[in-house]
Amino acid sequence: MKSTKTILTGAALSLVAGSAFAGSHMASEMTIVSWGGAYSKSQLNAYHNPYSEMTGVTILNDDSSSTAVAKLRAMNEAGNITWDVVDVEAAPAMQLCDEGLAMVIDPDTMLAAAPDGTPASEDFGDMLVSECFIPQIVYSTTFGYRTDLVGDTAPTSVCDVFDTAAYPGKRSLFSVPINTMEWALLCDGVAKSDIYDTLETEEGQDRALAKLDTIKDDVIWVSAGSDTPQLLADGEVIMGATYNGRLFSLIEEQKQPVAMIWDGQVMDLDGWIIPAGLSPERQARALDYIMFATDTQRLADQAKWISYGPARKSSAPLVGKHADLGIDMAPHMPTAPENLSRAFLMNYDFWADYRDDLDAKFQAWLAK
Repeated sequence: MKSTKTILTGAALSLVAGSAFAGSHMASEMTIVSWGGAYSKSQLNAYHNPYSEMTGVTILNDDSSSTAVAKLRAMNEAGNITWDVVDVEAAPAMQLCDEGLAMVIDPDTMLAAAPDGTPASEDFGDMLVSECFIPQIVYSTTFGYRTDLVGDTAPTSVCDVFDTAAYPGKRSLFSVPINTMEWALLCDGVAKSDIYDTLETEEGQDRALAKLDTIKDDVIWVSAGSDTPQLLADGEVIMGATYNGRLFSLIEEQKQPVAMIWDGQVMDLDGWIIPAGLSPERQARALDYIMFATDTQRLADQAKWISYGPARKSSAPLVGKHADLGIDMAPHMPTAPENLSRAFLMNYDFWADYRDDLDAKFQAWLAK
């Protein structure tokens, strides 16, 4: 059964009036769910550790974001919500909001204003794609390749992934339809502007799967963002899909013989939701954390450790150098002008509507 969307009213609202809520009314421990790896490390450095030091709160980290929708549905059915703040992509956030599993957020009372007083709603602007979604970063899913395994001509196009004659060897793809089916249609000749209209039809879906059939025997299917970087590092694939921040870590921090294909990068938003159904004390703590973790400086700070663009307009000018490497981070962002010119923009509404159906169809195809 779906629960109703919740927004704080009455007595509960008094717990969240301001950037620091009444400590005696807040939980002293919270579970924050994210993706693990380099991304969670960036959150630990930019948000978790400073917040714990400031408040004394114990933060428990859970790396279950890839299964957040299913697990929150199960928690809701059981009436036992064990997570306090959950990091999800924009489309899953919209799903959870539509199902009443995420709390509605009023950005101008529950999120910090910009340093110059600009309300959060204006500072985040178009990034506020759902009334339950608190944007954090702009990232992309793209391809990395082994520079020593692709021959004399390096791949430059996302469609090189489908060219097994020019680039023989294993490649990795996520075992989900999102991004994978868009790339398949793009590389089967569908114009970028027509991708989602095509994917909305059964014929278009079958066309995408038929294109993927041409490389299916050469693909290692992965389920986590850490899988492809490990496969690339081990030389088990010559190219593979993962998040641009994971590839940045592999290339710049680990110094692996890997390079990135920005062409066809699928840009997406990632951010927080607060599960519906928390006690007032846990809800107040979650909101206090969110107000801190999504202010202008904190979002800029995260870019010191990973190459994801901050979701606030006011944060972008504060992005500087990598905290450890000392290199300028701006050119490594998916939103850098040269990288952005070759991007493919995610249709969040489409995936919020079609994700469950296409997941089922894609998994049935994978099992053949």
